Amino acid sequence: KAYRQRIYIRLSMKTNEVLETIKTRRSVRAYTAQAPETDDLVTILEAAKYAPNGMHLESWHFTAIQNAEKLEELNSRIKGAFAKSDDKHLQERGHNKAYCCYYHAPVLVIVSNKPTQWWAGMDCACAIENMFLAAHSLGIGSCWINQLGTTCNDPEVREFITPLGVPADHQVYGCVALGYADPKAPLKEKVVKEGTVTIVE
Repeated sequence: KAYRQRIYIRLSMKTNEVLETIKTRRSVRAYTAQAPETDDLVTILEAAKYAPNGMHLESWHFTAIQNAEKLEELNSRIKGAFAKSDDKHLQERGHNKAYCCYYHAPVLVIVSNKPTQWWAGMDCACAIENMFLAAHSLGIGSCWINQLGTTCNDPEVREFITPLGVPADHQVYGCVALGYADPKAPLKEKVVKEGTVTIVE
């Protein structure tokens, strides 16, 4: 047991640029109005395409929205879907004029996939993590946005996102908010939970 613990401590002390990027990345929920440069956005999307995926089918799709009016309309339709929900908490969000599911980020990437593949959501999660790390390496903040995943099949939401480029036969598995962190909103210190690792020798 002591030997196992020494191995874990020794391994955890190793670091490099990639590991530091992983350890220092945080979810950003307050953004400036400045949008990432186009080449940075393209780089982040390219990182998504290099994520591992089942049987290398690459059946996913990434729809990046930079248009502020379209983002506001999308938020409005998501709120409309929430307002129709049986969940009281979602109803409150739907009727809250100040509610913004993407935290007013200047860019939102919709990550979708064919639900016929049971691993579709896993593929999307890997791609989203790649975007998070690529964004952080470029000094750009990010956050996982769930709300469209639960409302994408609402008729009013679907009729809006399909013309934007989300394939009609796709399920949305997550979205990525992208932008520069508001310096007036400090990020929380990351504290990892103990007792979540077991090494079997």
